[in-house]
Amino acid sequence: MSTDSGTPRRAALATWPTPLDPAPRLARALGLGADDLWIKRDDLTGLGGGGNKVRKLEWICGAALAEGATTLVTTGAAQSNHARLTAAAGARLGLDVVLVLAGAPGSSSSGNLVLDGLFGATVVWAGEAGGRQLAIAAEEVAQQLRERGAVPALIPLGGSSPLGAYGYAQCGRELLGRAPDLDTVVVALGSGGTMAGLVDVLGPGKVLGVDCGAVRDPAGTVTGLVTELSGTVHAPEALRLRHDQVGAGYSTLTDASMDALTLAGRTEGIALDPVYTGRALAGLRAAVRDGSVAPGQRTVLLHSGGLPGLFGHGAAVARCQEALTVRTP
Repeated sequence: MSTDSGTPRRAALATWPTPLDPAPRLARALGLGADDLWIKRDDLTGLGGGGNKVRKLEWICGAALAEGATTLVTTGAAQSNHARLTAAAGARLGLDVVLVLAGAPGSSSSGNLVLDGLFGATVVWAGEAGGRQLAIAAEEVAQQLRERGAVPALIPLGGSSPLGAYGYAQCGRELLGRAPDLDTVVVALGSGGTMAGLVDVLGPGKVLGVDCGAVRDPAGTVTGLVTELSGTVHAPEALRLRHDQVGAGYSTLTDASMDALTLAGRTEGIALDPVYTGRALAGLRAAVRDGSVAPGQRTVLLHSGGLPGLFGHGAAVARCQEALTVRTP
């Protein structure tokens, strides 16, 4: 990644640094020491319901503004956290936003889609499309906008580009400033940019990525982004990855993720989401059980947000409602 000045332009969208909070009850429940586990609260970024995509969007939107963009165009699943935060970023910066989402009208409701509408985004439904098909549909939308005189900026799936990863290189530096003795940062691995930025600063040995099933080649995606970001080359096999939490697929609810949501909620009063942070905590739990994360090590769980997605996930909502204790007078 290179710019004329050497440093990308940033569009200020959030409040930094985010908190790094101890989680002693959750730590003990996992089998760690009370002082071993901390949570990096990137759910508390302050824009549009919060989440990790804000770090990426600050730099991506900064570049878009520098290029004279009038409209942000991006892609995602119907309950995309990235799409929701792109809509919020557009509202903050005075830019139109078009979201090209997989699915059809009525295929999903509530959750992030409510906020997409609240923030004024336009949704284009692309049918049952994967990442490549969504990218093609987004380019078609962008061309239509150009023909109408708009200046669109195309943002890739999840904001995972070298600029997006740059935002998480900044997060890596924040973590080193607060916890220079950290051993492992556990992060949900979706489109790859969050893990790539952390790996670029912390190195592959200190970042444990929990694959969520969002991309076909997660290791190659992450190492490719690191190389584009800084020129550093890591072999894909050098990464610490867990692939045991994908279950039946990206958007499905696994028992391990649901258990993780319940555990975090009942030990620390923290809400996770079923697709990303729930899988990340489930992966950490599995890592403690198999010894790849051990007591006595300083471990950080990156909370990447996604709370609105919980309310848009019917299976997870139903499980939470079933667990509600109701007493009659």
